Amino acid sequence: MTVTLQEAQSQLPELLASLTPGDEVVITRDGKPVARLTPELPIGVPIPGRGKGKLTIISDDDEHLNDFAEYM
Repeated sequence: MTVTLQEAQSQLPELLASLTPGDEVVITRDGKPVARLTPELPIGVPIPGRGKGKLTIISDDDEHLNDFAEYM
């Protein structure tokens, strides 16, 4: 769902009450997205894709794992 900033200001309680897990409301200003409203998820619920881009593999070989062999 997409709403303008003015609509979000006037309907915030209704928008918050209508949110369910997986929903989101995009708030726009001058036709451009400026914010996203999402419901709070219970702690411990995994969200697929949350870690995307946070891991960088620098080397494609296993040589760097030799330092940790005694721990495996």
